[in-house]
Amino acid sequence: MSSSSNINRRKAIKAMALGSSAMALPNLVSSRESFSDSNLLKGNVNHSVCQWCYGDIPLEVLAREAKKLGLVGIDLIGPDSWDILKKYDLDSTMCNGAELNLVDGFNDVKFHNKLIPRYMEHIDLVSKAGYKNLICFSGNRRGMDDELGLKNSVKGLKAILSHAEKKGVVLTMELLNSKVDHSDYMCDNSNWGVALCKELDSDNFKLLYDIYHMQIMEGDVIRTIQENHKYYGHYHTAGVPGRNEIDETQELYYPAIMEAILKTGFKGIVAQEFIPQNRANNGFDSLADSIRRCDV
Repeated sequence: MSSSSNINRRKAIKAMALGSSAMALPNLVSSRESFSDSNLLKGNVNHSVCQWCYGDIPLEVLAREAKKLGLVGIDLIGPDSWDILKKYDLDSTMCNGAELNLVDGFNDVKFHNKLIPRYMEHIDLVSKAGYKNLICFSGNRRGMDDELGLKNSVKGLKAILSHAEKKGVVLTMELLNSKVDHSDYMCDNSNWGVALCKELDSDNFKLLYDIYHMQIMEGDVIRTIQENHKYYGHYHTAGVPGRNEIDETQELYYPAIMEAILKTGFKGIVAQEFIPQNRANNGFDSLADSIRRCDV
């Protein structure tokens, strides 16, 4: 997501840069190079990472490390940085840059006149670059009821959806929690998001099921994935509580979640979106460990 649109994530990056650190995990992979040298990845999961979590590190450095770890790409990268990804044969696994921000979205018709041309342009850019996924957001409620927000979102998204279908681009709305991180956000639960998918009825509109956010909002992660998987086109990870490493210190057990995702037949992307508290090797040891835990 763009740095101008995500206050919570900017604060997190700033706090991270100020030096919060934790003890190194005892079961980390001994070296990041071991993934590439020993070909340890099983090949069942397409791994990615969200760039904003490493916002204090140059993208080129992150891209080089991502390639070493066997990742297929990096999430939330816009057109201005795609050349760096291509240099390392990485995909922009979830493109951004068309959104206004997180709070002004498709649920309010007053933003449609700005959103629609921006998304039409970005759909072309994503398609031309050979990428597939383009993120979008519902926006905040601001006192609006969910039914009207759904109706407005359908109207705005239908104005661009046929173009996305023509260009082979999947518009992907992220599910965010409104309890801790994104107060008042409308698409904060699976039921609302799935209802939107059903109204649009297109393979080119999906939900980004953020496991961290939905654990906070609704829990019951595995059963929810099993019941609604055809509407989920992309997954994000992070530890709950705190958006920290996905290790034994938090309440989610990612190997089981990943097994459940794979059993649905999912072939898309799973992107790590935790903020590394262990800053050894710029947090890349934590990233290596998270990939290992999710590589089922």
